[in-house]
Amino acid sequence: MTNNSKVLALKYRPQTFKDLIGHEEIATTIYNSIKNNNSANAFLFTGMRGIGKTTFARIVAKALNCEHAIEGKCEKKCDQCDPISNSNHIDVLEIDAASKTGVDDVRELIEFSRYPPTISKFKIFIIDEVHMLSKQAFNALLKTLEEPPKYLKFIFATTEVKKIPITVISRCQRYDLSRIKSEELFNYLKNIAIKEKKDVEDNAIKLIVKLSEGSVRDALSLLDRATISNNENSLTFEEAQKIFGYINKSSYIKLLEIIFLGDEEKIIDHYRKLYNSGIDPNLFLNDFLELLYFVKNISYVENGGNNFSLNDSDYKKITSLSNEIDPNAILLFWEFTLKTLKEINIVANPNLLVEMFLIQLTYLKKKNLSQNNQQNELNNIPIKNVDVKNTINKDAINQIKNIKQEEEKIEKKNNLEINNLEDLIEMCFEKKEMKLKYELENNVNLVSFSNMNIEISFNDKLNKNFVKDLSEKLYDWTKNRWLISFSKEKGTMSTKEKKHIQKKQKISEYKSSNEYKNLLEAFPDIELVDIKKKDD
Repeated sequence: MTNNSKVLALKYRPQTFKDLIGHEEIATTIYNSIKNNNSANAFLFTGMRGIGKTTFARIVAKALNCEHAIEGKCEKKCDQCDPISNSNHIDVLEIDAASKTGVDDVRELIEFSRYPPTISKFKIFIIDEVHMLSKQAFNALLKTLEEPPKYLKFIFATTEVKKIPITVISRCQRYDLSRIKSEELFNYLKNIAIKEKKDVEDNAIKLIVKLSEGSVRDALSLLDRATISNNENSLTFEEAQKIFGYINKSSYIKLLEIIFLGDEEKIIDHYRKLYNSGIDPNLFLNDFLELLYFVKNISYVENGGNNFSLNDSDYKKITSLSNEIDPNAILLFWEFTLKTLKEINIVANPNLLVEMFLIQLTYLKKKNLSQNNQQNELNNIPIKNVDVKNTINKDAINQIKNIKQEEEKIEKKNNLEINNLEDLIEMCFEKKEMKLKYELENNVNLVSFSNMNIEISFNDKLNKNFVKDLSEKLYDWTKNRWLISFSKEKGTMSTKEKKHIQKKQKISEYKSSNEYKNLLEAFPDIELVDIKKKDD
């Protein structure tokens, strides 16, 4: 494959420390340690996708083995650097831990490490996605990792450092590679576009930077795709939007404005236009969350050259919208959007879920507005330094009294004492804990109930999580720890059994009454099944 036929991500892959962008401090640290012959036994590079972990590993391997590579003066066809770049150096072994995860693979590696390098200064093992190794494989590696031969170096790369045992991390020199800053990535892509003789608008490059989320590889792949799709023509911002299926912020701003107007028909029509343009419902909700964030926090957002999320026009619109919208409504929308995101994967047609979500937002807005108006009316009632009898009308006084009474009722209800099993069953009913209520009525034989201590006899039908669930609920309701224990004693009958016996007694008593005898004479075929109070 010729250099010109390579994709941009491979063609412009950094070959020396000087080529790297965004990690200058880390590059300088490693450069100095190698130059002073004080390099670590093992290096660990961690970070998100496409920010240069494997590239960094190869550059370090070249710097360790080639006298000229560290200065960036190595010739293109060097016996050390070129094979390392192409992953076919005899003494630099690059391993994909995703396919070689077992302890046998690591033992083979350790056995291979016993022999000194053939043509270079160091034998180097580059292990990519090292977190994929098994626990046994990590354990087998520990001793060699801590005290390797002088000629052996390890370089690890991973996207999930938390999955690596701490005993391994402590034996490595760890470097966390952060996302590339937007401005740096923009300048990098612009220079490549110039080298490739591609006419790309600055706004189109900014869009690519935004979509790449700080990943250099993603940014180069997107630039490659966009320039190929557009062939020899100039790549404009509008063309880039169509290629990547990106919806402009102004469309979301317009949608939010319509939601606050409460016009359901326009809301659905506007969303369907966005959907027909190719946007995924999941992506739509994430972009909508981003807009809510900007509306709530626009005063903290800088609209400078390093902010590629908003253009000047969108920034002005959001600033204006932020001044008009109640922040509480935005926070309510935020919570509801997160809830919808969690539910979107359980619906067969996510598009319908999003449409209903947008309609529900209008009702949330109306409810929030109504509550705020009521609160404002209460807040505006003058109380201090005035004659209350002459100033506040009777309606306002009654309103305050009603609110106070409701609060007292709620407080009284929340502080309801539980003194016996009947109180506990009633509490389960009020709190809609029907599963616990069923267990208490049907499968609990009470031995004792006193001082937050409940003792019951063992029942095979009782749910295995009953004690745990009941303890948690009792703590939530009473803010006290209850002790629930099993006893060898038989205990009283269950509530269901008691009710069944009481029912039979009532039926028996009624059957012996004159009233029932008269009924039998009139209707010989009747059968008494149950007796209930009129209120029930």
